[in-house]
Amino acid sequence: MKSRNIDKAGKIILRELQRDARLPLADLAQKAGLSASSCHRRVKQLEEEGVITAYAATLSRAALGLANEFFVEVSLAAQTEEAFEKFERAVQRIPEILECHLMSGQFDYMLRVVAQDVADYERIHRNMLARLPGLQRIQSGLALRTVKAWGGYPVA
Repeated sequence: MKSRNIDKAGKIILRELQRDARLPLADLAQKAGLSASSCHRRVKQLEEEGVITAYAATLSRAALGLANEFFVEVSLAAQTEEAFEKFERAVQRIPEILECHLMSGQFDYMLRVVAQDVADYERIHRNMLARLPGLQRIQSGLALRTVKAWGGYPVA
C-alpha cells in the first residue's frame, strides 16, 4: 500500500484508536475536533483505505501463564524461494510463534516465541522449532525484561 498524507484530525484519530480502540465515538470526535458524524465518516474512510486494518484486545502475557519470551534467530540451509515458502508455511501453524520476520544480515529469520517457562520452551524447541523445514541453525535468546513494549505505530 502506498503511503498517504493524513491530516491532523486523521492522525489524532489514529493515535487515539491505537491507545484505546473502545474509545466512545463522541470522545474520539471531541479529541479530533470533529462532529461525531464527521468523525465516524473519517474512521470508516481510514478503514476502507486500509490504514486501519483491525481492532484487537491487548492481552496480558503473564496472566495467560506465558511468562517467558524468546527471540530466535533462524538460518536456513538454502536461500531459495521454495525453502522460504516451506519454512513460512510451517511457521504459520505454530501458535507459540508470535512473530516471524525475514531478515537481512547474518541469519534468515527472527522469531518471537512465548512459553510458560524454560521447560515449556524446551518442548517447543524440540517438538516444533527444530522440526521446521530447511533449518541449518537456530540460536535462541531469553528476554529478561521488556524495557519498551510495542504500543502502536508513531503517528506524528
